Amino acid sequence: MTDRDEPTTAPSSGDGPGAVDGDHVFATSRYLVPRASAADDEQALSVPSFAVQEILNGLPGSATYLTPVPGQDGTVVDFRVEAASPDAVDIGGRRGKEMVGLSVVETYPTVVGSDLWRGYLTALESGGRYEGEPFEYEEVLAGIPRRSRFAVRAAACRGGLIVSWVRLDTGEREQRRLAVMQRLAGMGWADWNLVLDEITWSDEVFAVFGRDRALGPMTLEELPAHVHPEDLPGVGETVRHLLGGGSTVDHTFRIVRPDGEVRHVRIVAEAELDVAGVPVEVHGFFQDRTGMHRAAQEVLEHQQAASAQRGLLAAEKELAARLQHALLPLPQQSLSLAGLTVDVAYHPLQEGLNVGGDWYSAIALPDGSALLVVGDVAGHGLDAVATMAQLRFVAKGMAITGTPLPEILTRLNTLLMHTSGRNYGTATMIMGRYDPATARLTWVQAGHLPPLLLRAGQPRYLPVPRGILLGAMAVPVYEEATLQLLPGDHLFLFTDGLVEVPGRDIYEGLERLARAAARHAGSTRILDALVRPDSRHDDTCVLHATL
Repeated sequence: MTDRDEPTTAPSSGDGPGAVDGDHVFATSRYLVPRASAADDEQALSVPSFAVQEILNGLPGSATYLTPVPGQDGTVVDFRVEAASPDAVDIGGRRGKEMVGLSVVETYPTVVGSDLWRGYLTALESGGRYEGEPFEYEEVLAGIPRRSRFAVRAAACRGGLIVSWVRLDTGEREQRRLAVMQRLAGMGWADWNLVLDEITWSDEVFAVFGRDRALGPMTLEELPAHVHPEDLPGVGETVRHLLGGGSTVDHTFRIVRPDGEVRHVRIVAEAELDVAGVPVEVHGFFQDRTGMHRAAQEVLEHQQAASAQRGLLAAEKELAARLQHALLPLPQQSLSLAGLTVDVAYHPLQEGLNVGGDWYSAIALPDGSALLVVGDVAGHGLDAVATMAQLRFVAKGMAITGTPLPEILTRLNTLLMHTSGRNYGTATMIMGRYDPATARLTWVQAGHLPPLLLRAGQPRYLPVPRGILLGAMAVPVYEEATLQLLPGDHLFLFTDGLVEVPGRDIYEGLERLARAAARHAGSTRILDALVRPDSRHDDTCVLHATL
């Protein structure tokens, strides 16, 4: 039982050329193997298996030598494979020596009780040979059933059986495989005999054209009638090339099926010419490429949509960057306000299309005090920049009119909560007013990180007064705190971009900033040391005030 197609020459029956009486020999697969008489049974059972193996080594195709296994009552209950031809292959894919030693009952259990099994027993008992009808056998390997048809022949030989077989279903299996491959690829073959006017289509070509099989295949001359009108010139030229000069053609066109559906079909064909150069046969295939065409169209549409979206986002980024630059034009500057030296470092990250909403303000107020503000709007893009501008200008305007700081935050929160169409979320903010007459800083915060005070080389974060981030709730409470500044003090107001590292706790960043400030306490460029461009992961805004 085999997965291969190599035929073996079957043993002959009767008194034909397969049997030679005088020498007690038996013909199998073109080779003569000595056959024992009934009187020689006892001696035959003791024939060494290596001797039989040497004989089978010279046989082509699939052949084995089986010895009977008797039961307790002396009847044969099994056969054992003692030798196998090198090319032997059974249904399970076992080859040659892999089959030696196998039990027929254990390895091929469905054989037991079949006509084949009875044929084995009859041939063994009579000393003759068996050749029955094609035998179907099914074996389950790795959970997958395999069914095949075999022509099996068996002949008695020295107390055992020489068994040979030929697989009959290989061609059928190949045809099934070809049909499956054509179906999966949406492809079918076609042949046109131009001399005999015979046309042959595979089943898949009928499926491609949606054509009733009862109508039979169409001629090459009929093909244009099924082609989309816009593609007729190209198809006509292709057929003329094929039939006129016999050149190979490869052309894709649209057809209109009987149900009105438009399909994209590819034809690849070549013609065979006679001695006069006239085409006599055409061989080729049709392939339904509709799915591939639709996929290509979808990819193109997605690419066009993505390109348009990139253009819109790029325009938005450019507008946001210009607006951001107009509001905060200087990335770094030093100011003198109400007796304070105020240094500002502002570094927007602006990676890709992300333009952030970090901002600051440092101005002198009409009463001689100074206003210091740092804020951060959640999100990126044009909305964040627009919200940042709104908060910045409203805060400055209210501070100039003398509005108390907690009230400024309350009104800014109301502004965010009731802005129509808002989609920018929330914002944090810290704001302080410094009075030079008392050297006192009054400050408030809305969900912002605490200020860092560096005094006498020792860093500490100020306790934050009560205040939730802007836009989080309708009725928030904001309280103020005061700080008495001393000569030599360094005060830092900053956004989270200075201390945040993705995947790390923000408190680690705060501790790192405090240690860095202490190390550079005596430096005249302390701000440059704290704001390192290579360590930023977000927009960064730092306001450094010294007395």
